[in-house]
Amino acid sequence: QVQLVESGGGSVQAGGSLRLSCVASGNTFSSYCLGWFRQAPGKEREGVATTGILTNYADSVKGRFTISRDNAKSTVYLQMNSLKPEDTAMYYCAAGARLWFCGLDTYFYNYWGQGTQVTVSS
Repeated sequence: QVQLVESGGGSVQAGGSLRLSCVASGNTFSSYCLGWFRQAPGKEREGVATTGILTNYADSVKGRFTISRDNAKSTVYLQMNSLKPEDTAMYYCAAGARLWFCGLDTYFYNYWGQGTQVTVSS
């Protein structure tokens, strides 16, 4: 069983930045597909960024968000710059068992964190 704990959410004005962190338990972190998702009230959960063999981003965040991982610390990050009010959502990190089986759909993930709220005001 893998446990994921997110942190770093908060409230920021449009144009600002936040960095989310997610620490994972377990000793096979380097073999995980890792992703960040978000869910706004009344909307479906959507993939934001993922890192496995390749790195992928949703079109809505390309050029503004950067996903990275530190295998030594079992941590995945999401650096969010130039934030917009439409980025407001609960953000979740997720882990999948196979580094090579990875994408922006929830289908690829077995484990989820509890979420951290990001609120961007105009």
